[in-house]
Amino acid sequence: MICVSLAEVSADALLSSMQRVGPKADLIEIRLDTLKDPYSLDMEDLLRVRPCPLIFTNRSRNEGGYFSGPEEKRIGLLEKAILAGADYVDLELRTDPALRAIIQRESQKANTRLIISYHDFTSTPSRERLVEIFDLEMKGGADIGKIVTMAEGPRDILRIFSLYGMALDRGFPLIAFCMGGIGKISRLACLPLGAYLTYASPFRGREAAPGQIPLDDLRAILNYLSNSGENSLKRVISQ
Repeated sequence: MICVSLAEVSADALLSSMQRVGPKADLIEIRLDTLKDPYSLDMEDLLRVRPCPLIFTNRSRNEGGYFSGPEEKRIGLLEKAILAGADYVDLELRTDPALRAIIQRESQKANTRLIISYHDFTSTPSRERLVEIFDLEMKGGADIGKIVTMAEGPRDILRIFSLYGMALDRGFPLIAFCMGGIGKISRLACLPLGAYLTYASPFRGREAAPGQIPLDDLRAILNYLSNSGENSLKRVISQ
């Protein structure tokens, strides 16, 4: 699945972008932290007109986002999204356990799927550390785990991809790939390895994270690979 990240500054811009990319996206991520006034966003109305499932996230500055208020208010906006009927919320693993417990409890009551995420914008940890993060996300009550790191070389991508074997063995939905120029290919290659989803930008120049591929480009590549595979199979069968 392809999730388009929308990092807009106003509710009107968000609604416009959501309607524009919705027909071509499988999911849409709503970045609450980029809104100038996230408290005025009518989440119920947004969910009522959504063209596909929505993931709400509210990144702090420590997690590569823009929200600079108290942690209680940051988490409060995610709780508000859950009460409004959010399909998914994305909460960082490093969130205070007491606050994370609130979101876990509310998401379970509302049947909102909880993504527990880990981001490293500078490097990719060791294999041992990645496994530890994976285990912490599982034990933390995640419905879906997310581990995204910065690639400094091809070995970083290989380390990240080694997690998919564990995820498949344990039946744990996982999103794992690398950011940056080197990591760009991993945003595509993670899908056939079993990634729950990958992220795209709505169009070139509106990337919400380093290395995001524009939606139209990513969809075209996936369609090409899919059609090429089907055509190759048909040729083999016809011989």
